[in-house]
Amino acid sequence: MSHTLDIKTGGKSLNEAEKVLIMIHGRGGSAQDILSLSQHLNVEDYALLAPQATNGSWYPLSFIAPVEQNEPWLSSAIETVGKTVKTALDAGIKAENIYFFGFSQGACLTLEFLARNAQRFGGAVAIIGGVIGEKINRENYKGDFAQTPIFLGTSNPDFHVPVERVYATANILKEMNADVTEKVYANFGHSINQEEIKLANSIVFK
Repeated sequence: MSHTLDIKTGGKSLNEAEKVLIMIHGRGGSAQDILSLSQHLNVEDYALLAPQATNGSWYPLSFIAPVEQNEPWLSSAIETVGKTVKTALDAGIKAENIYFFGFSQGACLTLEFLARNAQRFGGAVAIIGGVIGEKINRENYKGDFAQTPIFLGTSNPDFHVPVERVYATANILKEMNADVTEKVYANFGHSINQEEIKLANSIVFK
């Protein structure tokens, strides 16, 4: 009932790189899939770390289901992201040089982890995601992002992620002193578009 730590890697090796990008895949996706996206990002000099969800899913139900229905997988998933961050920190990478990219379920997990552990990170890109829970539990979210750039891109409507939750997430991150850019694409569908990649590069991986 918990994820086995399985981190796939790409890019520079951890002992050569000064920056790390942690990539979190979506439901039914894989670490290898999301690592392949890195070729479109300005991350040539980064070490890439992508944890693999056990059984291909970070938690069983929708991210807006009651939290207890997604346990114990959800807590294990958040812990997996924490262990991936620790892998970078243990290699001597500073937190302000750790970046995140998450898509769909991986975007939700990325945002939930960040909001629970706010500090100055390098930056984050979350495509189609929001903080997790049927209701938002603001007490879970503490810390100061110290103007970490965060880009949220989403489609409206999206069958999995209501746009209201993306806006609510953006507001929480702003309250926690993140430098947030959100962009909503009408009727784009549940995928990543070219402009989102361009904005990720200009806002976060610059």
